[in-house]
Amino acid sequence: MIYEHTYEMVTDDLFVRLPRMAPGCEVFLKIEGLNPAGSVKLKTALSLVEDAEHRGVLTPGARVIESSSGNLGIALSSICATKGYAFTCVVDPNTNATSMDHMRALGAEVVVVDTVDANGGFLQSRIAHIRRRVEADPAMVWLNQYANPANPHAHYAQTASTLLKELQHIDYLFVGAGSTGTFVGCSRYLREFSPETRIVAVDAVGSVIFGAPPGPRLIPGIGASRIPELFEPGLADDVVLVAEEDAVRECRLLARTHGLLVGGSTGSVLAAIRRYADGFPAGSRIAAISPDLGERYLGTVYNDAWVKEHLGALA
Repeated sequence: MIYEHTYEMVTDDLFVRLPRMAPGCEVFLKIEGLNPAGSVKLKTALSLVEDAEHRGVLTPGARVIESSSGNLGIALSSICATKGYAFTCVVDPNTNATSMDHMRALGAEVVVVDTVDANGGFLQSRIAHIRRRVEADPAMVWLNQYANPANPHAHYAQTASTLLKELQHIDYLFVGAGSTGTFVGCSRYLREFSPETRIVAVDAVGSVIFGAPPGPRLIPGIGASRIPELFEPGLADDVVLVAEEDAVRECRLLARTHGLLVGGSTGSVLAAIRRYADGFPAGSRIAAISPDLGERYLGTVYNDAWVKEHLGALA
């Protein structure tokens, strides 16, 4: 297959069966990391950029700015490089060095904001930095993944529709929450076209999205220190909070049993399924979304010294 642009190379129909995750049930992991940007955020980024172009907000020569913990920044860097837009990505110290190097290699400016916000994270500080930059330069375009309906629309129109088309029937969907675009888009679609599917939102311990107390978090890609404007709590049938130790343990187990490196958000989703495992009715068909692969986390999730220093010894 020949593509005109790299951002068109969206791989949306790849699944791997995980037969040992929940005995007596079928578990399917949707693999989103096999595209040029390496994550589900390629769909989000393209939807945000095309929406801004359609509205006439983004015009030739414009500079785009966005906050990201890594994956959206890489996806926007790739798209902006192809389309000829300058791009500034605002990250924080939890963004891994590989992701920042990836963005810079694609021509992006990377700004690291290290001011801890009121909830012990960095997201509110990142957004405050963007607001100052946009105020100083009105020509700069903030796509705002946290409030822009184009974010969940990408996952309503693509991610969720492909899930249902390929699996035909889904009893449970486990989906992580960060900007909540994937969660909201997929949940809306399944509420409309598969109302019997139970939606289980997965969040990190220390994230405030579902009202839990704030706390320190080190693994990017899941959770937040502020509630995104897009968030719709009523879409979740249940919420599972996962500690980072459990997410890391699942990442490493998947690598050793299925030969697949995944990121910490995928580990969180798998830990949530394992916690549920004894409660699934026999024969249940379970879907989970793996937002990215694990190469970007070799220095953290898969690094013994990093894990021991930050999370302690894993059982």
